[in-house]
Amino acid sequence: MAMPWLPLRRGSRQVDPIAVLALARRIAGDLAGGLSGPGGPSAARHIRRLLGVRAAGLADLSGEIIWAGHPSDATEAGDLVSEVLHTETGAGRPPLLAVPLDVDDEVAGVLVVDGQTDQSAVREVAWLVAHGLARGKLDASAEQAARSELRALRAEISPHFVYNALTVIAALVKSEPDRSRELMLDFADYNRYSLAHHGEYTTVAEEFHAIETYLTLQRAVLGDRLRVQIRVAPDVLAVPLPYLVLQPLVENAIRHGIEPRGEGGTVQVHGEAQGSDCVISIEDDGVGMDPVWAETVLAGKGVAGSVGLTNVDKRLRTVYGSWHGLVVETAPGAGTRVLVRVPRFQPGVMPS
Repeated sequence: MAMPWLPLRRGSRQVDPIAVLALARRIAGDLAGGLSGPGGPSAARHIRRLLGVRAAGLADLSGEIIWAGHPSDATEAGDLVSEVLHTETGAGRPPLLAVPLDVDDEVAGVLVVDGQTDQSAVREVAWLVAHGLARGKLDASAEQAARSELRALRAEISPHFVYNALTVIAALVKSEPDRSRELMLDFADYNRYSLAHHGEYTTVAEEFHAIETYLTLQRAVLGDRLRVQIRVAPDVLAVPLPYLVLQPLVENAIRHGIEPRGEGGTVQVHGEAQGSDCVISIEDDGVGMDPVWAETVLAGKGVAGSVGLTNVDKRLRTVYGSWHGLVVETAPGAGTRVLVRVPRFQPGVMPS
């Protein structure tokens, strides 16, 4: 009969390093939502298996213990947890052992073990659990930061543009009622996409639709001063990308490139496949800028109105890695070209 694997129980039984690593990975994943999250019971089960003990429990700061197995004395275990939470040091009354879980130099909870096992192994598992909690906390902070950045983009919608668009629509109500109605619908569609979208990801098709709506309104405001060319290859329309990435770049091209130029200019938006990537360019023939100033803007040190460029660059790097930040080509009087490069096939990234 084959000997069963109990990863950290030594002596007459074998230690399987692959099983240990697999269980460690599962525990870290289970704790992404914290000790009281949905993965808590599963983490306790994996810890019990890892240590080969009668019972293993995890307690958050409330002192409530999530058990895997049946402890010999649940009341005594609860007292140990309370003792650890108040003293921030380990406590033990055989066969029970309680170890604090330290995250960022603070006790985040307690690991409780019931059964004969190596105390050094328990401390190692406690470190593993604390590391999983710290990782989950960091991921939650990153997610919160991403949501804050998205809110910042939404808040940056130009009041000047909104005022001008509504003024133009109002002026056309009597002279061109049909066009006024169409522009009002476009304005409603623009706001729906810019303000009411709740998903993290969209598609190139949806983002290009938002761009077309925005440009329709801007053409109504700027008239012949704004010329537009949009071209997107069909094979990239379904590519997922972070929500509200392209529209702010188009708005930036008009606000900082075309509007300051008295005679107006042209904005071109192109999207195509290049190997395994989807490459989208937003180009204007406006006033341009000093390349050094462009670097300053991307670094988040530009003027208040340039938050869109900085924000989009940061979000792309967060999602896809540092190689997928914005590329800005510009010079004074030569316009500006911004390149967005995202993978066409990104595992785990799907439009909402």
